[in-house]
Amino acid sequence: MKKIVLLTLVFAFVASCGSKDKGELIGVKGKKWHPEKPYGMSLVPGGAFVMGKSDDDLAGIQDAPTKTVSVRSFYMDETEITNSEYRQFVNWVRDSIIRLNLAEMADLEGKTPDDEGIGEYAYLSTDEEDLTPYEKYMMDTYGDEQRKINNDIDIIFEREDYPDELYAEVMDNLYIPLEESYNGQRTWDVNQFEFEYSFMDIQKAANNKSLSRSDVIRKEAIKVYPDTTVWIRDFEYSYNEPMHNDYFWHQAYGNYPVVGVSWDQAKAFCQWRTLYKNSYQKTKGKAAVNSFRLPSEAEWEYAARGGLSGATFPWGGPYTKNDRGCFMANFKPLRGNYVADQALYTVEADAYEPNDFNLYNMSGNVAEWTMSSYHSSSYEFSSTINPNVSDENYNRKVVRGGSWKDVSYYLQVSSRDYEIDTMQRSYIGFRTVQDYLGTDITANQATN
Repeated sequence: MKKIVLLTLVFAFVASCGSKDKGELIGVKGKKWHPEKPYGMSLVPGGAFVMGKSDDDLAGIQDAPTKTVSVRSFYMDETEITNSEYRQFVNWVRDSIIRLNLAEMADLEGKTPDDEGIGEYAYLSTDEEDLTPYEKYMMDTYGDEQRKINNDIDIIFEREDYPDELYAEVMDNLYIPLEESYNGQRTWDVNQFEFEYSFMDIQKAANNKSLSRSDVIRKEAIKVYPDTTVWIRDFEYSYNEPMHNDYFWHQAYGNYPVVGVSWDQAKAFCQWRTLYKNSYQKTKGKAAVNSFRLPSEAEWEYAARGGLSGATFPWGGPYTKNDRGCFMANFKPLRGNYVADQALYTVEADAYEPNDFNLYNMSGNVAEWTMSSYHSSSYEFSSTINPNVSDENYNRKVVRGGSWKDVSYYLQVSSRDYEIDTMQRSYIGFRTVQDYLGTDITANQATN
């Protein structure tokens, strides 16, 4: 017993001698953190608002009774995610899979990074502590715990420039077979390009404390390419082949909102955007950013209103034209006349005037996925603080804002609509949000 007491005293003496806190409770210090507005986003200050139909429900749907709710502060994309931005995601996944396949082929053939040709793409040894989130992601996803993929060598896409036959074999397997091609075009087999990620189902964990950690970690594998055939399938007896052929691929449409993306694909994009940003943050020794995600239905409506109480549209309303007789959004203003607003299909993501939160096209252009599940009676049972109904067994997800092919009713900030989460449409896109960290900023503070 005397030895134990003596050892305790010695430990306490040594600890106090090496301590800089003088025995005081000063807390644990971490990395310095400074709030930074994410690129391309605007801060939506938190506050309370009346959610739902504040005027007559002309369609008689009766799924949006008025209800006062409060939401916390968050950042939101100023525009819908564009074709150019989504192509960055698609190309990242494509290139990652190409590098993985090249590394595996090099490994199979006994090649090393010192060898020319495909060997230059071989796996590299690494210390796991030095891995970026991207490299850690590739190891966790594909099960290689000791080596990382060589990202320092550019991928060669021109067939005549392939360094050797092994390289050609890997690349050719990623294209549609020649017998299925036409006009000499080589087309990627887009079904091979999947983004795999894992996440913790917090809702499930909170509702059942008896579950182990492994029970609530879910893995998803999502094909990332948008479905360009939506331009054909959504409209029978209509000639829309030019949109199918060019809308996602041609740079002329780079700043237009991406469409043909399912709810699952939109979620996968959010996961990738978080991973991509945090990979950069780590290389600069900066703290990781908060996750990007889809907005809840309440967040979307609050942001769309732009701080205007009881407004019909993001610009106030109740009219869809300004005092000069110009339409304020891209929608279907007249029966059969899609071009009265000077646009037949979509327009640039930053077209028209933004609302008071500097958000563009919150009404019209393309409708937008939210994270929320659609229930016609959800306003009656959802919370009044950050309300959100998330039901994994319910595949109808809320879409908001109306689109280029919708009448003005669906452009109203209070109008609700839904789509099946696996559906891809020529009139549904999305934008992302990120939680604001720190002392909450309210709309009242922002205007003072």
